[in-house]
Amino acid sequence: MSTLDATRAELALVVLYLNKAEARDKICRAIQYGSKFLSNGQPGTAQNVDKSTSLARKVFRIFKFVNDLHGLISPVPQGTPLPLVLLGKSKNALLSTFLFLDQIVWLGRSGIYKNKERAELLGRISLFCWMGSSICTTLVEVGELGRLSASISKLEKELKNTDKHEV
Repeated sequence: MSTLDATRAELALVVLYLNKAEARDKICRAIQYGSKFLSNGQPGTAQNVDKSTSLARKVFRIFKFVNDLHGLISPVPQGTPLPLVLLGKSKNALLSTFLFLDQIVWLGRSGIYKNKERAELLGRISLFCWMGSSICTTLVEVGELGRLSASISKLEKELKNTDKHEV
């Protein structure tokens, strides 16, 4: 077993463990966005719930960057075009960076990390990483839809060329 295979296996175990917090994060996300909607940007209880839930959700994402690091070093399926591979790996790198920097932002907001200016700068950088990963994800999905459409067209063409009564 190579070092890379061992690293992949170890990261896969960490990913399985970290995925257990996914459901709790989704529940908190629903509460956060619901209270954001109810507060309508106005100060009050709903806005306080939004802010505290936002901070709490960051705890569920501690070490979640490992998931995308695992995706970054994982092999890609055979036949995947190079541009889609590069976009997919870029998405993994950018999302992993976002999640890592987001932890520093959480440390700053919770008062553990004392350098507020640097935490805010890293917060802005992390949002650009998130935006970049979202763009990469969109491009990968559009590329995959194009590949799927091309293979469906090819299958339809092959079906038209076969005898309909042939068994």
